[in-house]
Amino acid sequence: MYELKQAPRTWYEKLISFLLKNGFERGKVDATLFNKNYNSQFILVLVYVDEIIFGVINEMLCEDFPKLMQTKFKMSMTGKLKFFLGLQIKQTSSGLYIHQTKYVK
Repeated sequence: MYELKQAPRTWYEKLISFLLKNGFERGKVDATLFNKNYNSQFILVLVYVDEIIFGVINEMLCEDFPKLMQTKFKMSMTGKLKFFLGLQIKQTSSGLYIHQTKYVK
């Protein structure tokens, strides 16, 4: 699929369709941001080309989302987010820190 000119669009349409069928809502401001509510909990999913980043507060949802995605797509989990689009992300118990130390150096 990567060799085709229309591959990115085809991939994105297939992914959007899957997410919407599984109860996710597309963001009104950012069409690449999706969310799904689970009672008082929620999950946020950000799609950038063929990368998917998701964030949750509830650990159970963190395990359920990859399982859902793997029912339709072959994917790998690379662990906690550390780098994204030139940004460095550090997650600690006191919060989330986004910086560009490597870029500055």
